[in-house]
Amino acid sequence: MTTHDTDARVRVRRYSGLARINHWVVAISFVLLMLSGAALFYPTFFGLTALFGGGQMTRWLHPWIGVALSVSFLGLFLRFFWANLPEFTDFVWVARIRHVLSGHEEYLPEIGKYNAGQKFVFWSQFVLVSVMLVTGIGLWDQGLAFIDQTFGFVPTIDQRRWAALLHACAAIVAVTILIIHVYAAIWVRGTMSAMLSGVVSGGWAWRHHRKWLRKEVGRRISPAE
Repeated sequence: MTTHDTDARVRVRRYSGLARINHWVVAISFVLLMLSGAALFYPTFFGLTALFGGGQMTRWLHPWIGVALSVSFLGLFLRFFWANLPEFTDFVWVARIRHVLSGHEEYLPEIGKYNAGQKFVFWSQFVLVSVMLVTGIGLWDQGLAFIDQTFGFVPTIDQRRWAALLHACAAIVAVTILIIHVYAAIWVRGTMSAMLSGVVSGGWAWRHHRKWLRKEVGRRISPAE
Protein backbone atom coordinates (compact mmCIF):
# COMPACT_ATOMS: atom_id res chain seq x y z
CA MET A 1 0.00 0.00 0.00
CA THR A 2 1.40 3.39 -0.94
CA THR A 3 1.44 6.51 1.21
CA HIS A 4 -0.99 8.12 -1.24
CA ASP A 5 -3.44 5.25 -0.80
CA THR A 6 -3.14 5.48 2.96
CA ASP A 7 -3.73 9.25 2.93
CA ALA A 8 -6.78 8.82 0.69
CA ARG A 9 -8.43 6.26 2.94
CA VAL A 10 -7.46 7.23 6.49
CA ARG A 11 -8.57 10.39 8.25
CA VAL A 12 -7.82 11.14 11.89
CA ARG A 13 -9.74 13.74 13.87
CA ARG A 14 -7.35 16.22 15.44
CA TYR A 15 -9.58 19.09 16.59
CA SER A 16 -13.22 19.39 17.55
CA GLY A 17 -15.46 22.08 16.09
CA LEU A 18 -15.33 24.11 19.31
CA ALA A 19 -11.54 23.94 19.40
CA ARG A 20 -11.34 25.23 15.84
CA ILE A 21 -13.79 28.06 16.54
CA ASN A 22 -11.76 28.99 19.62
CA HIS A 23 -8.55 28.98 17.55
CA TRP A 24 -9.97 31.19 14.81
CA VAL A 25 -11.41 33.69 17.32
CA VAL A 26 -7.89 34.00 18.74
CA ALA A 27 -6.38 34.30 15.25
CA ILE A 28 -8.86 36.95 14.05
CA SER A 29 -8.55 38.92 17.29
CA PHE A 30 -4.77 38.81 16.96
CA VAL A 31 -4.83 40.16 13.41
CA LEU A 32 -7.26 42.94 14.36
CA LEU A 33 -5.05 43.89 17.31
CA MET A 34 -1.98 43.86 15.08
CA LEU A 35 -3.60 46.24 12.57
CA SER A 36 -5.17 48.58 15.12
CA GLY A 37 -2.08 48.52 17.32
CA ALA A 38 0.18 49.40 14.39
CA ALA A 39 -2.14 52.30 13.53
CA LEU A 40 -1.91 53.63 17.08
CA PHE A 41 1.80 52.90 17.50
CA TYR A 42 3.36 54.65 14.50
CA PRO A 43 2.08 57.59 12.40
CA THR A 44 2.99 55.89 9.11
CA PHE A 45 0.35 53.24 9.76
CA PHE A 46 -2.36 55.66 10.90
CA GLY A 47 -4.23 55.08 7.65
CA LEU A 48 -5.14 51.64 8.99
CA THR A 49 -7.58 53.33 11.35
CA ALA A 50 -9.93 53.61 8.36
CA LEU A 51 -10.51 49.86 8.74
CA PHE A 52 -12.02 50.50 12.17
CA GLY A 53 -13.98 53.70 11.54
CA GLY A 54 -11.34 56.32 12.28
CA GLY A 55 -8.81 57.16 14.96
CA GLN A 56 -11.16 57.57 17.92
CA MET A 57 -13.03 54.37 17.13
CA THR A 58 -9.73 52.50 16.76
CA ARG A 59 -8.58 53.79 20.15
CA TRP A 60 -11.85 52.61 21.69
CA LEU A 61 -11.94 49.22 19.95
CA HIS A 62 -8.31 48.20 20.43
CA PRO A 63 -8.49 47.43 24.17
CA TRP A 64 -11.83 45.63 23.83
CA ILE A 65 -10.39 43.43 21.10
CA GLY A 66 -7.53 42.80 23.52
CA VAL A 67 -10.02 41.59 26.11
CA ALA A 68 -11.57 39.28 23.49
CA LEU A 69 -8.14 37.89 22.63
CA SER A 70 -7.26 37.32 26.28
CA VAL A 71 -10.51 35.50 27.06
CA SER A 72 -10.37 33.36 23.92
CA PHE A 73 -6.69 32.56 24.46
CA LEU A 74 -7.51 31.47 28.00
CA GLY A 75 -9.94 29.00 26.42
CA LEU A 76 -7.14 27.62 24.22
CA PHE A 77 -4.79 27.48 27.21
CA LEU A 78 -7.21 25.46 29.33
CA ARG A 79 -8.01 23.19 26.39
CA PHE A 80 -4.44 22.41 25.33
CA PHE A 81 -2.39 22.96 28.49
CA TRP A 82 -1.69 19.29 29.20
CA ALA A 83 -0.75 18.49 25.61
CA ASN A 84 1.90 21.24 25.70
CA LEU A 85 3.75 20.19 28.85
CA PRO A 86 7.48 19.62 28.16
CA GLU A 87 8.75 16.09 27.61
CA PHE A 88 12.21 14.59 27.19
CA THR A 89 11.53 14.05 23.48
CA ASP A 90 11.18 17.84 23.10
CA PHE A 91 14.85 18.32 23.98
CA VAL A 92 15.82 15.59 21.52
CA TRP A 93 13.66 17.30 18.85
CA VAL A 94 15.43 20.62 19.45
CA ALA A 95 18.86 18.96 19.40
CA ARG A 96 18.00 17.46 16.00
CA ILE A 97 16.39 20.58 14.57
CA ARG A 98 18.54 20.30 11.44
CA HIS A 99 16.64 17.15 10.53
CA VAL A 100 13.34 18.96 11.04
CA LEU A 101 14.39 21.74 8.68
CA SER A 102 15.71 19.30 6.07
CA GLY A 103 12.56 17.14 6.23
CA HIS A 104 14.37 14.03 7.48
CA GLU A 105 11.93 13.24 10.27
CA GLU A 106 12.99 9.60 10.39
CA TYR A 107 15.82 10.79 12.65
CA LEU A 108 13.42 12.32 15.16
CA PRO A 109 11.79 10.65 18.18
CA GLU A 110 8.09 9.86 18.09
CA ILE A 111 6.17 13.05 18.84
CA GLY A 112 2.95 13.52 20.78
CA LYS A 113 0.21 15.94 19.77
CA TYR A 114 2.66 18.85 19.62
CA ASN A 115 6.37 19.09 18.88
CA ALA A 116 8.80 21.36 20.70
CA GLY A 117 8.34 24.16 18.17
CA GLN A 118 4.58 24.16 18.61
CA LYS A 119 4.98 24.09 22.39
CA PHE A 120 7.32 27.08 22.19
CA VAL A 121 4.66 29.01 20.28
CA PHE A 122 2.02 28.02 22.84
CA TRP A 123 3.98 29.01 25.95
CA SER A 124 5.61 32.11 24.50
CA GLN A 125 2.26 33.46 23.31
CA PHE A 126 0.75 32.69 26.71
CA VAL A 127 3.43 34.82 28.38
CA LEU A 128 3.24 37.58 25.77
CA VAL A 129 -0.57 37.78 25.80
CA SER A 130 -0.43 37.98 29.61
CA VAL A 131 2.11 40.83 29.43
CA MET A 132 0.04 42.68 26.86
CA LEU A 133 -3.11 42.24 28.96
CA VAL A 134 -1.55 43.56 32.16
CA THR A 135 0.26 46.47 30.51
CA GLY A 136 -2.74 47.23 28.30
CA ILE A 137 -4.98 47.60 31.34
CA GLY A 138 -2.53 50.16 32.69
CA LEU A 139 -2.81 52.18 29.46
CA TRP A 140 -6.61 52.02 29.20
CA ASP A 141 -8.89 54.57 30.88
CA GLN A 142 -11.38 51.85 31.89
CA GLY A 143 -8.45 49.74 33.00
CA LEU A 144 -7.12 52.49 35.22
CA ALA A 145 -10.55 52.82 36.82
CA PHE A 146 -10.57 49.05 37.40
CA ILE A 147 -7.12 49.17 39.04
CA ASP A 148 -8.17 52.08 41.25
CA GLN A 149 -11.39 50.39 42.37
CA THR A 150 -9.80 46.97 42.86
CA PHE A 151 -6.37 47.76 44.27
CA GLY A 152 -6.79 51.33 45.48
CA PHE A 153 -4.04 53.00 43.45
CA VAL A 154 -3.46 54.52 40.05
CA PRO A 155 -0.21 53.88 38.13
CA THR A 156 2.14 56.85 37.91
CA ILE A 157 3.13 58.47 34.62
CA ASP A 158 6.50 56.71 34.72
CA GLN A 159 4.83 53.36 35.34
CA ARG A 160 2.50 53.95 32.41
CA ARG A 161 5.47 54.82 30.20
CA TRP A 162 7.16 51.55 31.13
CA ALA A 163 3.87 49.77 30.51
CA ALA A 164 3.69 51.32 27.03
CA LEU A 165 7.24 50.18 26.25
CA LEU A 166 6.65 46.64 27.49
CA HIS A 167 3.31 46.49 25.67
CA ALA A 168 4.91 47.47 22.36
CA CYS A 169 7.87 45.10 22.77
CA ALA A 170 5.60 42.18 23.68
CA ALA A 171 3.38 42.93 20.70
CA ILE A 172 6.33 42.99 18.27
CA VAL A 173 7.65 39.65 19.55
CA ALA A 174 4.14 38.13 19.52
CA VAL A 175 3.58 39.20 15.91
CA THR A 176 6.97 37.77 14.91
CA ILE A 177 6.11 34.42 16.48
CA LEU A 178 2.70 34.50 14.81
CA ILE A 179 4.33 34.96 11.41
CA ILE A 180 6.64 32.00 12.08
CA HIS A 181 3.65 29.93 13.24
CA VAL A 182 1.68 30.67 10.07
CA TYR A 183 4.70 30.02 7.85
CA ALA A 184 5.33 26.66 9.53
CA ALA A 185 1.67 25.67 9.15
CA ILE A 186 1.88 26.38 5.41
CA TRP A 187 5.34 24.86 4.99
CA VAL A 188 4.37 21.50 6.51
CA ARG A 189 1.88 20.31 3.93
CA GLY A 190 -1.37 19.00 5.40
CA THR A 191 -1.13 21.00 8.63
CA MET A 192 -3.71 23.63 7.65
CA SER A 193 -6.31 20.89 7.20
CA ALA A 194 -6.29 20.33 10.97
CA MET A 195 -7.70 23.77 11.73
CA LEU A 196 -9.87 24.03 8.62
CA SER A 197 -11.64 20.67 8.66
CA GLY A 198 -10.56 19.27 12.01
CA VAL A 199 -9.01 16.16 10.47
CA VAL A 200 -5.62 15.15 9.10
CA SER A 201 -4.52 12.29 6.91
CA GLY A 202 -3.20 9.11 8.46
CA GLY A 203 0.07 9.60 6.61
CA TRP A 204 0.51 13.11 8.02
CA ALA A 205 -0.20 11.93 11.56
CA TRP A 206 2.16 8.97 11.20
CA ARG A 207 4.98 11.13 9.89
CA HIS A 208 4.73 14.13 12.20
CA HIS A 209 2.95 13.01 15.39
CA ARG A 210 3.30 9.25 15.59
CA LYS A 211 3.07 9.04 19.39
CA TRP A 212 -0.18 11.01 19.31
CA LEU A 213 -1.53 8.79 16.53
CA ARG A 214 -0.77 5.64 18.50
CA LYS A 215 -2.69 7.06 21.43
CA GLU A 216 -5.66 8.09 19.29
CA VAL A 217 -6.14 5.02 17.16
CA GLY A 218 -3.87 2.41 18.71
CA ARG A 219 -1.76 0.45 16.29
CA ARG A 220 -4.42 0.04 13.61
CA ILE A 221 -2.40 2.16 11.18
CA SER A 222 1.02 0.78 10.24
CA PRO A 223 3.80 2.72 8.52
CA ALA A 224 3.61 2.96 4.74
CA GLU A 225 5.22 0.09 2.93
